[in-house]
Amino acid sequence: MTRPLTPRQRRGSPKAAEPSTQKLILALDVDTFSKAKYFVNLLYPKIRIFKVGSQLFTGSGPKIIEFIHKKGAQVFLDLKFYDIPNTVANAVRQAARLEVKMLTLHISGGEQMLKEAVKAAKSEALRLKVKRPLLVGVTVLTSQEASREDILRLAKSGLSFGLDGVVCSAQEVKFLRENIKEKCIIVTPGIRPKTGSRDDQKRIATAPEALKAGSSFLVVGRPILEAKDPQEALKGLW
Repeated sequence: MTRPLTPRQRRGSPKAAEPSTQKLILALDVDTFSKAKYFVNLLYPKIRIFKVGSQLFTGSGPKIIEFIHKKGAQVFLDLKFYDIPNTVANAVRQAARLEVKMLTLHISGGEQMLKEAVKAAKSEALRLKVKRPLLVGVTVLTSQEASREDILRLAKSGLSFGLDGVVCSAQEVKFLRENIKEKCIIVTPGIRPKTGSRDDQKRIATAPEALKAGSSFLVVGRPILEAKDPQEALKGLW
């Protein structure tokens, strides 16, 4: 019996992204599959990673992930898992089956939850012979206030429990890089053009500022999604 193709095999070899956009993630914070499909079709391959959050995943489910994979792009599954350890571990297994590139968990979920999630990601990826999803921990939402020390404490905690990296605003990136010895991924949301609106996020930065501070990946949403010309808005980030 012929085995079905994996998402990676179905999507084939992706086109190379422009250097300036390789670290950029577009947040598909829209409410329908058709809207998400529009932005993926419009902006791939300039953008190679698309974030699927609670709003889109609740409305569209795994089919949006399958569509993104077929297009040739990758998925950052941003569901911020936070529940009892067994529930989170099972959710992470499902994410591994979907072959997402990266997913989020709340570090405040605690040691057992995070360790079980890491274990589940490794074992499921090994069983399926696919690449393990990267697990990044949410420190503090960019709509909230927090001290750098609190964010550092959470980040160190998550990394010690096996996470691959953390999510934090650009204002904390340099501080974390200076105070964390381990090599880790830092995902930075709240990216705005120099003349952009703050919306409901308090700790924002431009793309060049975040990269200079040491961010690994940058997440941008509304400045692109709400622009009259999303392609021009993308250029305007730099």
